[in-house]
Amino acid sequence: MYALSQIARRIRRDVIQMIASSKSGHIGGALGIAEMMTVLYFEKMKHRPDRPEWEERDRFLLSNGHVCAALYSALARAGYFPAEELLTFRKINSRLQGHPSRHDRLPGIETASGPLGQGLSIANGVALGLRLKKIDANVFCLVGDGEMQEGQFWEAAMTAAHYRLNRLVLIVNWNELQIDGKVQDVKNLDPVADKFAAFGWHVLDIDGHSIDQIREAIDRSRSGNIDKPHVIIARTVMAKGVPFMENQAIWHGKVPSADEAQQALEAVGPSEAFADLAV
Repeated sequence: MYALSQIARRIRRDVIQMIASSKSGHIGGALGIAEMMTVLYFEKMKHRPDRPEWEERDRFLLSNGHVCAALYSALARAGYFPAEELLTFRKINSRLQGHPSRHDRLPGIETASGPLGQGLSIANGVALGLRLKKIDANVFCLVGDGEMQEGQFWEAAMTAAHYRLNRLVLIVNWNELQIDGKVQDVKNLDPVADKFAAFGWHVLDIDGHSIDQIREAIDRSRSGNIDKPHVIIARTVMAKGVPFMENQAIWHGKVPSADEAQQALEAVGPSEAFADLAV
């Protein structure tokens, strides 16, 4: 198997090529979650690309669906569908829509997402359902920090703690930026770790680009010794790997020009994992 760092680099290259090819998409957040997608799909999650509906699988739910380019790349590179299909991203009749959809029957997609703030509520339901059916599986849910400004999110956080959903792992992509600027300026969420602790969650705070820290946090959340839902606050950089895009809210949804895409690919560098998309 390829080194996880090389797979994360491949995901970043795929994201750049997909969004540049479609001339549509959300590049900043997608680039920022490459390491998390890599550790989940290529090391820590229990899943079977050859049997996407395998009942014992761990579930991954993407709440902030607009960063789905990184998820699609991870799914394709893990073997759920051909990598060549990535270049149909956001195009007419493609299964790879701008927000994940169950309607298109894309293997590996657990739920549709798009309306922000709803993913944790859905993840709660999935975790409760697995508990009732006595299925030994974990539920991972990735949310963006900006969508945590939604009231429904905190209702869901209370619900998860009330039912002690200790097989639920919430991952917060904490890059401190949203479409309108800095999260703290739009609606401040700090002190976020203290809030989760007060709501009854087991809190882990990590560097979201450190493969070792992501691994350790997932292992600690799955130890079985803590009777609480788990939240991993993953501190990331929007558009990580592309210096001229990093930490700039404009790249939440801006599409790179052909020249900018080439510059971005050069900044990310080549990857030994899998093959480049044939654009």
